[in-house]
Amino acid sequence: MNKKKDKKDVSQKEYRAKSIEVLKGLEPVRRRPGMFIGTTEEPGVFHLIRECVDNACDEALAGYAKNIKVSFLKGDKIVVEDDGRGIPVDIHPATKKPALETVMCTLHAGGKFSSKAYKISGGLHGVGVSVVNALSDWMRVEVERDNYLWSQEYKKGKPITKLKKEKRTSRTGTRVIFHPDPEIFKKIELNPKKVISHLREQAFLTPKVKFVFCDQRKEIPSCFGFFNDAGILSFLRTLTFEREILQEEIFYVNKEHQEIFVEVAFCYTDDLQSKELCFANNIKTTEGGTHLTGFRTALTRTLNEYAKKNNLFKNGEGPFSGDDVREGLYAIISVKLKEPQFEGQVKAKLGNPEAKTATEAVVFNALQKFLDENPSDAKKIFEKCFLAYKARKAARAAKESIIKKSLIEGLSLPGKLADCSSKKPEERELFIVEGESAGGSAKQARDRRFQAILPLRGKILNVERVHLDRILTSKEIKSLIIALGTAIADDFNLSKLRYHRIIIMSDGDVDGAHIRTLLLTLFYRYFRPIIEKGYLYIARPPLYRIQSGKKVEYAYTEDEKAKILGEILKLKKKKENASPSGVTIQRYKGLGEMNPEELWETTMNPEKRILLKVTIEDARAADRIFDILMGNEVEPRKRFIQTYAKEVKNLDI
Repeated sequence: MNKKKDKKDVSQKEYRAKSIEVLKGLEPVRRRPGMFIGTTEEPGVFHLIRECVDNACDEALAGYAKNIKVSFLKGDKIVVEDDGRGIPVDIHPATKKPALETVMCTLHAGGKFSSKAYKISGGLHGVGVSVVNALSDWMRVEVERDNYLWSQEYKKGKPITKLKKEKRTSRTGTRVIFHPDPEIFKKIELNPKKVISHLREQAFLTPKVKFVFCDQRKEIPSCFGFFNDAGILSFLRTLTFEREILQEEIFYVNKEHQEIFVEVAFCYTDDLQSKELCFANNIKTTEGGTHLTGFRTALTRTLNEYAKKNNLFKNGEGPFSGDDVREGLYAIISVKLKEPQFEGQVKAKLGNPEAKTATEAVVFNALQKFLDENPSDAKKIFEKCFLAYKARKAARAAKESIIKKSLIEGLSLPGKLADCSSKKPEERELFIVEGESAGGSAKQARDRRFQAILPLRGKILNVERVHLDRILTSKEIKSLIIALGTAIADDFNLSKLRYHRIIIMSDGDVDGAHIRTLLLTLFYRYFRPIIEKGYLYIARPPLYRIQSGKKVEYAYTEDEKAKILGEILKLKKKKENASPSGVTIQRYKGLGEMNPEELWETTMNPEKRILLKVTIEDARAADRIFDILMGNEVEPRKRFIQTYAKEVKNLDI
């Protein structure tokens, strides 16, 4: 008791005013970078680039910049430049330092707090470019304005040179060159694809502004340019390039409502999924927000009112739900407002209530007029939504039957599931195995304490092409849903997931790859949170068993096979100057060819196995690939195969 009291007294004595740290300048950013850029992995580096590009886009939105360029230089340096007005360089009255240095080295300093410099902008906290400075081990900013080129260099958020007045110039603009700090970013990865995709989007959202990306890290630079004068209508046509559009006329509206500019374009396609891209002041709000809510509310309300007015619902049918009217919908929602309120510095979600009101009002009025003026398109839209409505009703009945079946059968687990004894989801693993033969070997090989086995019979249904009601008639998929414990669609609940490691274990041949793709499609479409949480894996069984004498080794790739054989050859030559004639090589065509000991040793033993975690780096890109490979359209799939056929490394024929 006395010892505890003594420790408490010591702790109280040590905790004084001197214990309180006051972080100055940009030190808070370096201490807690995740608060400002989300992560210090590769997406964090992209966020730095985006902050600089967003500043350039704000100049374009203000009507000053017409050219924006991003370059990757050797040594992983990044350049973002525009031909806007240029950051001011005169002395700031409050800081008594050049305005450029104030902006680059001070949090919450910028020209976007009032409407004097920018009526509309993506920046609102005044932290963007200063965060880039704080997280760079070197930065140089060049400004062309007031008839001169000005420059200043920085290191980790602090100036290392004074503002220099250099040569005379008649141009204006800002050029930011920086190198992400290796102390913050343990692995600096510059991803051209992400930058190219972002600039392409910005070109659609900022008509008549030229965007260029150049990768100058190689001897022969590669450059891409984007320019568009048709806005989001062109964006939507690009988005639906490989889909069949059901409408003759694409819905489009661009109107101001209470000082908020609302621009929306949408159409219905033959797809079963929906795609809604949202932007606020050209910032991509990946988690939606009030503008998306306003759009969805207006869409559902207008279509229900139109159906009711024209007596399209019969025998007590209707109304449509939000899900019904979004099936097959491709939409782009862009709003521009003076005071955007984003959730967090990464700006993933818009929070302005007035954005909902404006978007809902603009879309509701314009869509009413569109439906009245285009009765043929209105009919096609209604039929598409009504088909989704009927499928939803059928799916509800199917889901209820699954729940009822689960309750009747007690613990609701399918008979083919060999469950594990552990009750903690974080310890449990579920192997989804192809075929009864492999399932039998896996059941014998597993560690029963934490490894469960669910064998699937044959290839599961391709969920890319059918509605949920049809999906729920599949015995194999129903077994998987019940085993996972999460339910599906509207009833999905990630907290009820029974396993925190779900492993797809299929053969290494073409059929195995097909089954793996079908399962990935199912998880991507209906269990995406499982992927996003990092719970889905792909097992990597060996391709070869190589035996030389009593020594057995396994090769998981062709390169590993060559390496193992090379080492055996060297050893034999060293020992007896002979060729590796005594080597036995077995090519595994399927998991069923392995005995339980081999399966455990190579594929299931946590200490030796190789698991590939399934991630969603770019949901839209993944979505497009699934559309191409698993959808109804043959021509896009043919073009994809022809384009990438030469890159295939392992193909069983």
